[in-house]
Amino acid sequence: MRLKDKVALITGAGNGIGRETALLFAQEGAAVVVADVVDAAGEKTAADIKAAGGQAVYVHADVSKTADSENMVQVAEKTFGKLNVLFNNAGIMHGDDDNAVTTEEAIWDLTMAINLKGVFFGCKYGIPALKRAGGGSIINTASFVALLGAATPQIAYTASKGGVLAMTRELAVIHARENIRVNALCPGPLRTELLMNFLNTEEKKQRRLVHVPMGRFGEAKEIAYAALYLASDESSYVTGTEFLVDGGITAAYVTPE
Repeated sequence: MRLKDKVALITGAGNGIGRETALLFAQEGAAVVVADVVDAAGEKTAADIKAAGGQAVYVHADVSKTADSENMVQVAEKTFGKLNVLFNNAGIMHGDDDNAVTTEEAIWDLTMAINLKGVFFGCKYGIPALKRAGGGSIINTASFVALLGAATPQIAYTASKGGVLAMTRELAVIHARENIRVNALCPGPLRTELLMNFLNTEEKKQRRLVHVPMGRFGEAKEIAYAALYLASDESSYVTGTEFLVDGGITAAYVTPE
């Protein structure tokens, strides 16, 4: 088991990447702290883990709030005694997020609060816990749009994920000699509820897919396996990376036939 005796905290674990990762981490031996703002979804993930014989606890956490972020780390340590893996995964892609001219300030602020400040808060309170455990792994969900402009405008989301990537690099450098690794996981377009709700017409879906050499959307579980590698000791010399799992989209120059 690749995560035996490890404790992992995953935000946004009620759906999509977070849920698939929580289930996979538990299968690989980790005790999982399931954090989400949607209680029913988060509780279901925790219940499913326990029903399969794993260890899990659910905690309500709005990652844009400092008290919630501090509390989820405290729950991890109080329940399981330590924290070894922090997966800052929670994020939004608002339907009204568009270009710089039309996107409202409120949409920008909301996106930054969850996608960027939420990662900062996770690290602010998670890093001391990782130090107490003797080190560990931090995984921050960024995106391929942290490296490329999106064909469908989503200015706040793109800017927030660029910030996550930049923050990840700095954290990796600062904490490298404390046995804390920090990596940005950069998914390509996925068949998740988050993206499918944003690409809500067939035209929008095809506009995104035409750039993906593999010609399909990725699945959340494919990202979960990448997170598993970054969480495990197998990636012990990996830090500060932009870990791309994107179907080749960042490698493409011309549209494939």
